[in-house]
Amino acid sequence: MDSEAIKRCLEDGGLRCTPQRYCVMAFLMEHAGHPTAAEIFEAVNRLDPRCSRATTYNNLRDLVQAGLVREVAVEGRAARFDAKGVRHHHFICDRCGNVEDMDWYDVPKPASASLGKRILREYELIVRGLCTQCASQPINRDVRGSVGA
Repeated sequence: MDSEAIKRCLEDGGLRCTPQRYCVMAFLMEHAGHPTAAEIFEAVNRLDPRCSRATTYNNLRDLVQAGLVREVAVEGRAARFDAKGVRHHHFICDRCGNVEDMDWYDVPKPASASLGKRILREYELIVRGLCTQCASQPINRDVRGSVGA
């Protein structure tokens, strides 16, 4: 994606295009995976050493609040981030924590009666299980018989 498109994306989200915010957004739009905030900071800081950890984390928060970036919560692990572009769902591996994109398909909207007075902003599907790599590895059992990695 070209620099003008990234600038327009930020402005359309109601955000000023600061050099640090631009670097964070550009990295996410060009990165195929789902990096953690620490990984984003390391990559952005290599390009622009003026970009502090706090600035990177604050920019991620702003991008999420503006709806330009999605935060993918991975239980027990660091959150991962994903630039919104093509709509997709996520698969999260229970063993290694890897986050993979899944093709989008429509999921029924929750019934308004189940929402009560809540206001629905968006909803997505997160599928959990074992990724292809972890599914091919044997499952270890400890002495009590519980499943472990």
